[in-house]
Amino acid sequence: MNILSGNRPGALPLTLLLIVVVGCLALAPFLFPGTRALDTAAKICIFILLAASYDLTLGYGGIVSFAHTMFFGLGAYGVALMLDHLGRGWLPMIGGAAAGAAAAAALAFVIALFSLRVRAIFFAMITLAVASAMAVLVSQLSGLTGGEDGLNYQIPRELTPAFRIGKLFDVTVNGKILNYYLVFAGCTVLFLLLLRIVSSPFGRVLEAIRENDFRAEAIGYPVLRYRAAATCISAAVAALAGALYAIWLRYVGPGTTLSMEIMIDILLMVVIGGMGTMYGAILGATLFVLAQTYLQDLMGAGAEALSAVPLAARLLDPDRWLLWLGVLFILSVYFFPTGVVGRLRAMAARSARST
Repeated sequence: MNILSGNRPGALPLTLLLIVVVGCLALAPFLFPGTRALDTAAKICIFILLAASYDLTLGYGGIVSFAHTMFFGLGAYGVALMLDHLGRGWLPMIGGAAAGAAAAAALAFVIALFSLRVRAIFFAMITLAVASAMAVLVSQLSGLTGGEDGLNYQIPRELTPAFRIGKLFDVTVNGKILNYYLVFAGCTVLFLLLLRIVSSPFGRVLEAIRENDFRAEAIGYPVLRYRAAATCISAAVAALAGALYAIWLRYVGPGTTLSMEIMIDILLMVVIGGMGTMYGAILGATLFVLAQTYLQDLMGAGAEALSAVPLAARLLDPDRWLLWLGVLFILSVYFFPTGVVGRLRAMAARSARST
């Protein structure tokens, strides 16, 4: 079976860029030694999967939802609660991930059943209300969820730095690296599953519904069922991404999984990479997380280098990194209205026509 499910990048520059990104993530522990670099690579993997799951509903189904972080949080809290109450072990960890995914899919089905019949903006408002209620509920149930302080728990020893295997390419291979490859492998398998789904007849029908749901209904497709199925699949994958995040962090709290800021970040990743492309999630999440992690450091270096020019040094003050992050995203949306993937594919198409 074609590992890309027949859904190829469609442009040589895009293909090369994806190969570089995936290759760097696959070899991150050996190419970029250090805790911060490994944390960044793991976060990129998880947010690639999270953005791809959101793109299934937004980019392919045309469903605007603000509840995606709720599903992400359900997966994370599923793992955290199992490990916290049943103790460290592989079975509680796997069981927590499965329970979180099942709960997310069930909740998504209920929301879809009662809400997808209304217009898009009203559905978005309903999902926002449900997500806000879930965040408040998690904060209030401090005896179970740890409230605002969250939960700390132990994961299997094989996934912690205390578990050492040996050296490979002058890098000490320990449980932290095994944990990273668990995250990388899980995200890769689930991303390929999503790629297969959007390349299937189901994905084609979703695109038809996105373009004109009335016409799709008229030719015999049950629009509500397809949208509900897409919402459930997206929610389950988002929950599994949350489970992987919980395994990596060994901490879960409302701020790390349920905040509205994360929802906005996911939306930006999808828009920057390109909606309805799936590959856009890879580039969008990578660019966003790298900018979020290293922009402040780059600005600090720039301010130091331009210390002789007071105005420039003040503009590049690291405390203003959020301002410049916003400017970069505005410029990216302005110059890449169809996302990075859309622009690269358009350039390749123009080049092919000219030759």
